[in-house]
Amino acid sequence: MTDFIDAEGFRANVGIVLMRDDRQVLLGGRTGGRGWQFPQGGVQRNESPEQALYRELQEEIGLERDDVEVLAATRTWLRYRLPRQYVRRNTDPPCIGQKQRWFLLRLTSSEDRVRFDATGEPEFESSRWVDYWTPVREVIYFKRAVYARALDELARRAFPNDPPELPEWSAQEKNLRNIASRRKPQTDGQ
Repeated sequence: MTDFIDAEGFRANVGIVLMRDDRQVLLGGRTGGRGWQFPQGGVQRNESPEQALYRELQEEIGLERDDVEVLAATRTWLRYRLPRQYVRRNTDPPCIGQKQRWFLLRLTSSEDRVRFDATGEPEFESSRWVDYWTPVREVIYFKRAVYARALDELARRAFPNDPPELPEWSAQEKNLRNIASRRKPQTDGQ
């Protein structure tokens, strides 16, 4: 494996949020019916997150640099821990989770350019365009908090005056309740 795992056991990774002009985002159906997620992938040794972004974009959904515009990126690495059964003990150090830099991209070319056969082992076999916040509920449970944090930061950076509205169901989700409380305008006591 050429992916970089830091001394704490977190695998460096990039996450890709591809958005259309209507603010819907691309959610990929993993090969073999293994759920839904955003395109993502490991940062290789001696590779910058930006280089990994464009490599993973091409490998996972067949898009090139000219097919997208970068709207925002998370300022820092966002981390999540893997459940015990997913910890990779065959690495040194053991991989206990991922640290991810997330990028919000706007699709500038035709949706027809999205394809899954750019590699011999495709990550995705299908995709669909969904509302901005839908992936938080669709991704595997242990990634939900990092999805919520990434989407919130990316929305506030790309659209500071008009971030995508939180969904009605957000009041039921702990991660999105925390985001909603940060979005409420502050009053000056009047």
